[in-house]
Amino acid sequence: MAELLKGKPVADAILARCANQAEKLKEEHIIPVLAILRVGENEADISYEKGAGKRCAQAGVEVRNVILPADVSQEEFDETLQKLNEDDSVHGILMFRPLPRHLNSEKARNMIAPEKDVDGCTDGSLAGVFTNTRTGFAPCTAQAAVEILDYYGIEIKGKNVTVIGRSLVVGKPLALLLMNRNATVTVCHTRTKDVPAACQNADIVVAATGKMETVGAEYFHEGQTVIDVGISWNEEKGKLCGDVIFDEAEPIVRAITPVPGGVGSVTTSVLVSHVVEAAMRKAGF
Repeated sequence: MAELLKGKPVADAILARCANQAEKLKEEHIIPVLAILRVGENEADISYEKGAGKRCAQAGVEVRNVILPADVSQEEFDETLQKLNEDDSVHGILMFRPLPRHLNSEKARNMIAPEKDVDGCTDGSLAGVFTNTRTGFAPCTAQAAVEILDYYGIEIKGKNVTVIGRSLVVGKPLALLLMNRNATVTVCHTRTKDVPAACQNADIVVAATGKMETVGAEYFHEGQTVIDVGISWNEEKGKLCGDVIFDEAEPIVRAITPVPGGVGSVTTSVLVSHVVEAAMRKAGF
């Protein structure tokens, strides 16, 4: 039976660390502030917003909800975002995407100041990941996968890692984060000829395909660690499932993240840590 790499203890450890850092900032009369910019009333966004608020409260981070109507004009949206950039009391900005079609999402993504881009969505932040510098922040889900490996003492240095997926949200930045930690990384995608063979050669497999239960037993061997980033609602089974067929992988591998209760539960805590870190950077810590 594989070890379950549960997200909750990882998230709790991150929030405890953030709370200690926030106390140090409080001594300097600084309260870390996250501005959440939401357009419209998308239920998934609202749910994430509530969860982020709870996590922030645990760590001493203040949240300011900025809610715009779904039919907001481009001009008003741009003005709102720019004001958040210019507000010295705001340390981090989380902008829910995708935006309504009438808004320029690409422009909006790169309007966010890199030092406030706690969700890691701007080109500036992604460049920081590429160069391994403190410009902006890594995408939260990608960093969450690394946080799980670190928490459970799973060595990254010198290991062969296969990442299935090349999105800008997870696959590409995660591959860079792992290479920055001296892993040898293979990135697989829809044009990769033999994905199972690439995974069989890996010590660590990260599934970030965005396709539910597509990674089965033929991808794995004994002793591997599996990080399943995917999360989808399985109508047939009536439950949340990952990209990995858990019942096939779990009897084979050494350790695996569950879905739900794995990477997803760590992602919001990483977001909170980025807000606190942004405040600390600004304060010169």
